[in-house]
Amino acid sequence: MHIARFDFDLPEALIALRPIAPRDAARCLVLQDGLLQDRQMRDLPDLLSPGDLLVFNDTRVIPAALQGVRRRRDGEARIHLNLHRRLGPDRWLALARPLRRLRADDSIELAANFSALVVRVNDGVDVELCFNLSGAALDDAIAAHGAMPLPPYIGARRAADAQDRNDYQTLFAKIDGSVAAPTAALHFTENLLQALGARGIGHCFVTLHVGAGTFLPVKTENISQHRMHPEWGSLSAATAQQINAAHQAGRRVVAVGTTALRLIESAAQEDGIAAPWTGETSIFIQPGYNFKAVDALITNFHLPKSTLFMLVSAFCGLEAMQAAYGHAIDAGYRFYSYGDGSLLFRARP
Repeated sequence: MHIARFDFDLPEALIALRPIAPRDAARCLVLQDGLLQDRQMRDLPDLLSPGDLLVFNDTRVIPAALQGVRRRRDGEARIHLNLHRRLGPDRWLALARPLRRLRADDSIELAANFSALVVRVNDGVDVELCFNLSGAALDDAIAAHGAMPLPPYIGARRAADAQDRNDYQTLFAKIDGSVAAPTAALHFTENLLQALGARGIGHCFVTLHVGAGTFLPVKTENISQHRMHPEWGSLSAATAQQINAAHQAGRRVVAVGTTALRLIESAAQEDGIAAPWTGETSIFIQPGYNFKAVDALITNFHLPKSTLFMLVSAFCGLEAMQAAYGHAIDAGYRFYSYGDGSLLFRARP
């Protein structure tokens, strides 16, 4: 399919720069059987059924945005880094701005006694960095000197601040490793979780460390030629058992976020049975994909021509999602990571 089919115009005023408070007061656009409803996230207990199973991503965002100075004999340059994939105890891949200012063997000073050496520059994509610290010492330095890695559509309009350390982290954040938040879960509060439990709606967890590759633009005109960056994830035996038990009871598995959906679908067998799974996934879900284990999806509104808009178009149908996004824009929904959400029920053949 041509990438132009996934394009749409979004007024800049609809890009949310802060989350709404409380989080579960965000709006929720429901799409089921081709019909749209305007609701709120706190209505989820009424929109789902007893026995349905929510699957959350329990990854925790690290403060992966770093700033430093590249020094050479010919001068200095200010460099902005966004770490996106760990390669070893002292090595990361990072998006760099401006990338053209870097070459192999450059040293970037990040703070006193904290620096990185450019191992190689991956043309037009990212850089491989080797830090002067390793393991826990490197983790501590990143935590001390890094900022929350806000997406470019927010970061271009304001700097990350102390409030983002809380705002850009979900209620379920547990395992360090993501460089972007699983934003659908940002809408959940303790009150909403208790209301869901009282309704008999269960939940479980997977882990997928979200990398920047999920959000990198598709540069090929034919979307089938796009390749996703790998991301590490894990689905435990206990979670697999809960997913399978829900299906056996005729109940729905509801992925909270595209990250949870991608991991469940990576772990599911062709017959829909979920199996314990750990490893890297580079699954690219686009129209024509045969969903195996996820029945409904809670997700935010995504960028035009992005792999995530392609995913929801595969889930509900491209025409249905174009209509849904058109409605959301006309109705003034807030878009992207800090914006409103949606509850999408999978289109049936």
